[in-house]
Amino acid sequence: MISRIQPLLAQPHLAQAPDPASNRWLNIGIFGLFVLVTMVVVFRASRNTKTASDYYAAGRAFSGPQNGIAISGDYLSAASFLGIAGAIAVYGYDGFLYSIGFLVAWLVALLLVAELLRNTGRYTMADVLSFRMRERPVRTAASLSTLAVSFFYLLAQMAGAGGLIALLLGIESKAQQAIVIAVVGALMILYVLVGGMKGTTWVQIIKAALLIAGAFVMTIWVLAKFGFNLSGLLGSAVERAGADGEKLLNPGAQYGESGASRLDFLSLGIALVLGTAGLPHVLMRFYTVPTAKEARRSVVWAIWLIGMFYLFTLVLGYGAGAMVGPEAIKDAPGGVNSAAPLLALQLGGPLLLGFISAVAFATILAVVAGLTITASASFAHDIYANVIKKGKVDDKQQEVKVARITAVVIGIVSILGGIAANGQNVAFLVALAFAVAASANLPTLLYSLFWKRFNTAGALWSIYGGLAITIVLIVFSPAVSGNEDAMFPSLDFAWFPLKNPGLISIPLSFLLGYLGTILSKEPHNAEKYAEMEVRSLTGAGAEKATEH
Repeated sequence: MISRIQPLLAQPHLAQAPDPASNRWLNIGIFGLFVLVTMVVVFRASRNTKTASDYYAAGRAFSGPQNGIAISGDYLSAASFLGIAGAIAVYGYDGFLYSIGFLVAWLVALLLVAELLRNTGRYTMADVLSFRMRERPVRTAASLSTLAVSFFYLLAQMAGAGGLIALLLGIESKAQQAIVIAVVGALMILYVLVGGMKGTTWVQIIKAALLIAGAFVMTIWVLAKFGFNLSGLLGSAVERAGADGEKLLNPGAQYGESGASRLDFLSLGIALVLGTAGLPHVLMRFYTVPTAKEARRSVVWAIWLIGMFYLFTLVLGYGAGAMVGPEAIKDAPGGVNSAAPLLALQLGGPLLLGFISAVAFATILAVVAGLTITASASFAHDIYANVIKKGKVDDKQQEVKVARITAVVIGIVSILGGIAANGQNVAFLVALAFAVAASANLPTLLYSLFWKRFNTAGALWSIYGGLAITIVLIVFSPAVSGNEDAMFPSLDFAWFPLKNPGLISIPLSFLLGYLGTILSKEPHNAEKYAEMEVRSLTGAGAEKATEH
């Protein structure tokens, strides 16, 4: 196989990668065009954003297919396009495991969460968790968990933005990259303030269509370069990687060095598979459709679109490894996150690079907008309206005003966090967000929906315990300090051996929810559970719950 691809390696398109920043004004022009078009869409959508339902749930006016496309736009983040393509290019088989985990996770969301959540909730995850519990403490806990997950996910997107723009504009100064991250944050805040969920949804639909179409075109182009011979492509990637090339086709390049790294892979896999069903910004999308049936259709559409995209990342990752080379990718300003843009430059020159980079930039903007509106809605609806005001908000516009102020605060915090996380692999940062979601949110959600005896104490133990355990293990893990790849490489306070805490934090969160329930003397509300069970399974009374 290697002998068949030797002539390919001598072709000009496999030479050393040119500098993407040599056409920075073209890149800036394409960026500007996309921002202009999406701003027009957002401003048009804002004309119909008048009530809390419009701002939080887009008036429940989207169909299942539309929402499914938007979900894929929300889910296919910078991690999917930049991080996974780079991980496959550099680590091969182990990098593709991210794609598998992200995709399989949707089956959990489809079978256990989507329809039940739509039937029992209103705007946020806390609506479901507080249905049969003491409302104020559970809503507070759920809102804090939502903010924590959103923060980790926002870190990943902001880090991706910094790396992408650094690559395209030739910005190597950390101070200049910080300015770029601040600009991304400002655009994100503007999208949310003006368009609400409706404007954000349309941006996600546009972005999903462009991203999947762009990835498809690049996939076909890469395969055409190798005569539509996948073996030839893989062989070329192995050859380009040099002495370590064979590792790209076998497990272990990233997670096979030691027993701890193998456990890290298992921990990562558990977090990815279980995390999606606990991601607040994904769960909130189920409220933008009118019925539970449309919620199910949303997930089916999302699974097909996301599945196709992750197959594309396999070709794009190995294509980048073959045509650009792992060393050139790692040495680029954006590090491993630069694999897809560099591949676009090799394939179609500056124009394709500009288009693909604009799509990646759109990916970041759409996802951060979705995260921001989720976090701000959770604070305004759960903390302000139902905890502080005890559900007695006379003016719904006041609640929306609080959500918009919260969005500004979240935007500023995410900008500062993104500057600190700049240079980290975005796929890995997203995996940390999945670990928090799977630990703090999923156990409580499943117990609430399926365990009759579950009570307020169990919910609080599960949410706060899972959140605290996960964050502590992350802070004291090798991901944050103790090695050259850590977020703070000059410091060393790591004592937990795994980079992803899911293997420990998720089982402990389930255990805490169980112990909190059985050790509490608080009786469970059998009548409310029966009502919740009927509503979740049949949808009876669900529409009444969504009325104002």
